[in-house]
Amino acid sequence: MSNFFIGMFLSTLITAMLTTRLLRLIIWYAFNSLFLALAAMSEAVQIQDEAMLLSALLTLILKSALIPYLLKHFAIKFKAKRHIPPSIKVQYLIILIPAILVFTFYLLDPLINSSSKNYISLAVASLFLSFVLVIEHKNIFAKVIGFLSLENALFLLAMTATEGMPMLVELGIFVDLLMAVVVLNLLFKKEVPNV
Repeated sequence: MSNFFIGMFLSTLITAMLTTRLLRLIIWYAFNSLFLALAAMSEAVQIQDEAMLLSALLTLILKSALIPYLLKHFAIKFKAKRHIPPSIKVQYLIILIPAILVFTFYLLDPLINSSSKNYISLAVASLFLSFVLVIEHKNIFAKVIGFLSLENALFLLAMTATEGMPMLVELGIFVDLLMAVVVLNLLFKKEVPNV
């Protein structure tokens, strides 16, 4: 079952990269976080890890509900542009996305001899795709969603590489996320006219 959720995680990230509307991008991020939480829950139930189940529940509440709500609220409050055209043309993205996927599978094939080699490759591909999402937009809200997607990809990488996740690692990721929210709040206040 986690195979399906990880596949949907990657497909929502790819769809988010191709969207040109801010509110749709926020919705795709919410779905991306939802499928990440469901994959983590499925994995936690399978290996019977309570700490990972708690991390999945926190991800479900914070990343798929609270953060998208706050992003939508700030986008409306600051009257952000609804149309956010990417700086990379869609035609090039359609070529770049499969190239990144194939590159990561061939890059990690000789390095990893684990049974979860495909999942780790998908997690690393998600990292690269999140970097592209950050790079391709000039809008601050789209960059925030790119960084949050990058954090989701790191969560997926930690989950698949370790086959379970120590709670300390997950708490460190959430502290990093909290610091990012503080820094992004400062950016929103400074770039209100340019949002």
